[in-house]
Amino acid sequence: MELDERKLKILQAIIRTYLETGEPVGSRTISKYSDLNLSSATIRNEMSDLEEMGYILQPHTSAGRIPSDKGYRLYVDTMLEAKEGEVNSLREELEEKAEKIDDVLQQVAKFLATNTNYATMVSGPRYQTKRVKFIQITSVDGEHLLAVIVLDNNAVKNQMIRIEEPIQDEMIVKLNFILNTTLNGLDVLEMNLAVIQRIKEQMGEHTQVIDSVLEVIGKTLVDQDDLEVYTSGATNILRYPELSDQSKAADLLNAFEEKKVMHQWLGLPEKGKDNDTHDIQVYIGDETQVESMKDCSMVTATYQIQEGVYGKIGIVGPKRMDYDKVVGTLNSLMGQLDDIFKEKK
Repeated sequence: MELDERKLKILQAIIRTYLETGEPVGSRTISKYSDLNLSSATIRNEMSDLEEMGYILQPHTSAGRIPSDKGYRLYVDTMLEAKEGEVNSLREELEEKAEKIDDVLQQVAKFLATNTNYATMVSGPRYQTKRVKFIQITSVDGEHLLAVIVLDNNAVKNQMIRIEEPIQDEMIVKLNFILNTTLNGLDVLEMNLAVIQRIKEQMGEHTQVIDSVLEVIGKTLVDQDDLEVYTSGATNILRYPELSDQSKAADLLNAFEEKKVMHQWLGLPEKGKDNDTHDIQVYIGDETQVESMKDCSMVTATYQIQEGVYGKIGIVGPKRMDYDKVVGTLNSLMGQLDDIFKEKK
């Protein structure tokens, strides 16, 4: 069965009407508000075909139709026209209130929640890769060493390491020298077996301690627990009947408090990916890969502060969210952020 122009127009009319009302859409409604000039009977036949093709669903017998995830996906991919929204006062508000990037991102979360009536999440800036800048190993007592690791973004990580036997001061000096000369400037992917073996050969002993130190360094380079996430408008989801069920609402609100969930979808662009654009993406239903958000849609965009330093902005709402408005607002906002971050460099 072919999705011809007439079926596409009827599907578009169903989706747009459902986005506005949140109620199942019947053939009589489509015959009144579409420009097809078709009878209700003809529209019913076309709707039956669309249902068979998986683009719409009939939630109850004798009820109208609602879009399926497949229908929403077609709408987003082929019918959604990005609108160049105007956010006239945004830049002035941000620059007036924000002296630091953290302040800017907090204001962004609030602005989007207020202007879209959906929930928003904004991740703090992250380095696409982290590299070792400096390592200092210090003896605390006969059973513990303190590892201080400085990364190339000047973040400092401290970690206590338990040892089975004391290490002489001269060996600690040697270990610091070897670690810094070997690992300086490397990221976790470059710390391969050959590099580790070279460190062990140079030390000659205390291989167990070296393994512990290298494990701490490796975890520091991939650690995501320091990800700052700014949220706003979480309770906006209660405005929409399909999300306001007590158990669904509780799961969604809890998701906004779970950093693990944030990591699932506020991830950074993959290494080597072209980040010249803001990479606006739309995730519908199960595409979110977050169980508590399977009844939602999410629209995300990538911002860039400088080369290699990125973050994500996300808007969460019902599947019938106003995609035109959300994408248009994000496009306009990202242009404003580009200007602000350039001035703050």
